[in-house]
Amino acid sequence: MSECYRQLFIKNSEVTSRENFSDSMITEGTSLYEVVRVIEGVPLFLEKHLERLKNSAAIVKLELWMNIGEIKGKMLELMKINNVYEGNIKLVFNYSEKKEENTFLTYFLKHHYPSKEQYKEGVPTITCFMERSNPNAKVINSNLKSTTDEMMKKTGAYEAILIDKNNKITEGSRSNIFMVEKDTVVTSPVEDVLPGITREFIIEACRRENIRFLEERVDHRDIDKLDALFITGTSPKVLPINKVNDNVFYSSTNIVVQNIMSAYNRIIEEYIRNNKENIKLDEN
Repeated sequence: MSECYRQLFIKNSEVTSRENFSDSMITEGTSLYEVVRVIEGVPLFLEKHLERLKNSAAIVKLELWMNIGEIKGKMLELMKINNVYEGNIKLVFNYSEKKEENTFLTYFLKHHYPSKEQYKEGVPTITCFMERSNPNAKVINSNLKSTTDEMMKKTGAYEAILIDKNNKITEGSRSNIFMVEKDTVVTSPVEDVLPGITREFIIEACRRENIRFLEERVDHRDIDKLDALFITGTSPKVLPINKVNDNVFYSSTNIVVQNIMSAYNRIIEEYIRNNKENIKLDEN
C-alpha cells in the first residue's frame, strides 16, 4: 500500500492523483525528507524543519533546488487542493543518478497519533541493536525501518529504542528518547542522534520549567535505574513509556514528565497563535 494518503499529491510542479504515486519514487536513489505536523492549517515549526532539511543535504553533500519560500508554498497548495488542514505532510527530495530526474514530492501521510489512553497509561517499547550510519541526516533508511517495524509488530511495542555498538541508548526508530533520573532529564548527545525538532523544544521546555537537563550517553543495561522515560516526535509530541522490554515504568505519573508535557503543549499553542494569521494571508 502506498504511503501517500490523501487523494492528491504534488510532484515537482504537478498536482497529480494518488493512483500515480509509487513508493519507488522515494526508495530508489537517495531521498532526504521531513515530516511536518499541521494543526489548524499551521505547519508546526516549519522553519526548523526546513533548516534541518537543508542541513541534511549539506551533510550528504547534496543541494536543495528549491528555497524555503517555494517549499512552504507547495505545502500550502497541498492543503488547499485536498481541503485538509490537519495531519502530517511529508516533504521529499529524491536524488537520481541523472540530475535531470531529481524529484520533489509533497503529500499527506496517514498519521497515527497516540490515543488519550496511551498518554494516560504510557506505551511499551523494545530495544533494538541497530544504529543509523549518519544519524544527523534525515535520509530514508529502508532497512532500519523494515527491521524495527517487524520487531514492533511481533512484540506489540509502540517504538523500538536503538542501541549502538557501545551499548548506549541513542534514539527511537522514529523518535527521540528522553530519560528521567530523579529530578534530571537526560537524552543522548545531539551528535549521536537525529536532531529532532520536538527534541529541541523539549530542551526549551526544560529551561522554562527550571528542570535540570543533560546530554549524556546512557548504557542500556542501566535502564532499570531510571525513574521514567518518554518518546518525543512530530506525531507523538511527548508520550510516556510504560515498559522497556520487561522493565516496567510509571512515566505517565512522573511529575517531571507531566510538567514537560504541559510546557511543550503551551509552546505549540504559542506557535499556532503567532503563525496562524500569516498562513491565512499566504492562502489568499
